[in-house]
Amino acid sequence: DDFKGAEKLQILSDLMQLRQICCDPRLCYGNYKAGSAKLKTCMDLIRTGVEGEHKILLFSQFTSVLDELQKAFKHEQIKSHRIDGGVSKEERIRLTESFATDDTPVFCISLKAGGTGLNLTGASVVIHSDPWWNLAAENQATDRTHRIGQKNIVTVYELIAEATIEEQILNLQKAKSDLVEEILSGDGIKSTVLNRDELLQML
Repeated sequence: DDFKGAEKLQILSDLMQLRQICCDPRLCYGNYKAGSAKLKTCMDLIRTGVEGEHKILLFSQFTSVLDELQKAFKHEQIKSHRIDGGVSKEERIRLTESFATDDTPVFCISLKAGGTGLNLTGASVVIHSDPWWNLAAENQATDRTHRIGQKNIVTVYELIAEATIEEQILNLQKAKSDLVEEILSGDGIKSTVLNRDELLQML
């Protein structure tokens, strides 16, 4: 049976919250005081990359995740550029050109901004702080480092929280890769191909 509108919206909201909790529980719980394993892991990778004089692309679906990471960068005096949906086309070009020649080691890019016309061959490390579910979009983002002119070996890290909704959706992605993007956009919930119980099982 098709999902009712209210139930569909509730499930999408639950999915979004679970995914944000995987990144950093503070995104959903203002009084949360403990740390984030994913944030710590990401910062460890960033530090290692900076110490090795690498240029790093850091992708996230959530601008709030980029906000928290950039706070950590500032605390440790790590310089970064950032492109998200609020950055103009002209500024994107300027930042992209700057990243190729300046001493800024980290370029933070949101999902929506990462898929349009960026040539970032100066990077040798790519970090996906949260999985994109749409493999084509994720691969497209990674491919920004593989354009003509790339002379570096590129190392790609994808951070997945073990035994969480992230693993659940990755398993579903393997089984029904054509449905994953539909599910996250909401369209798949009304699809007759998607098993209602299967989605609820993830939650």
